[in-house]
Amino acid sequence: MKHETVRATALAMPLTNPAFPPGPYRFVNREYFIIQYRTDPEVLRRIVPEPLELTEPVVNYEFIRMPDSTGFGDYTESGQVVPVSYQGQVGSFTHQMFLNDHPPIAGGRELWGFPKKLAQPKLAVEIDTLVGTLNYGSVRIATGTMGYKHRALDLEVEARKLSAPNFLLKIIPHVDGTARICELVRYHLEDITVKGAWTGPAALDLFSHALAPVAELPVLQVLSAKHVVADLTLGLGTVVHDYLSADRALRRQEPEFLIEATAG
Repeated sequence: MKHETVRATALAMPLTNPAFPPGPYRFVNREYFIIQYRTDPEVLRRIVPEPLELTEPVVNYEFIRMPDSTGFGDYTESGQVVPVSYQGQVGSFTHQMFLNDHPPIAGGRELWGFPKKLAQPKLAVEIDTLVGTLNYGSVRIATGTMGYKHRALDLEVEARKLSAPNFLLKIIPHVDGTARICELVRYHLEDITVKGAWTGPAALDLFSHALAPVAELPVLQVLSAKHVVADLTLGLGTVVHDYLSADRALRRQEPEFLIEATAG
């Protein structure tokens, strides 16, 4: 295979059989169960990276069911999202996510920088209760419950909330183990149609796990919960901050022989 062919066909690994297809990535009947809770502000400050700013000491714990997604198939994910602001723009920072499908794990990490790991989340209705669970291996680490469709929410308001910017910390290492890419990425959900939105009484339990530390952001008080069903497109991202830019600028200023010696 010629050099120019590699450049022209490179999308993802493996080169001749990528783990995920090119976008756009459209989701039909994407189902959200989001429980917002108050947590320890000091813990939040330790995990929200500058230049993002913490707006309030709350976390959105999410269970998301995706039965029909372009290229990714049928899967479920769960994790924690933190309300933040960037240069006065209010949005959300995804802290950690867990899901049960390899293509969106690979694509999410490599394209946008989603902090995704393999686990076993579920979202279903059990009689009169919306139930979200997350297992890491055989160990239960999260259980969320909400009364099913107790009160309808304004669809336009929920659509505006879904269209707010989202932020990710994309990290890809070099072959020597140092950081090759370390960037703050912003992306948006697009072409959003909210089909239904409801709220009800809710509860959330998080459990300690060494490799899935959702309980490190403790639940001090459940503030609200909602169940939203929507069609939408996951837009590609833009880099808003490069954490390695100072290092790159320094290398550009170094004499060529010194750069070559370092590379060698």
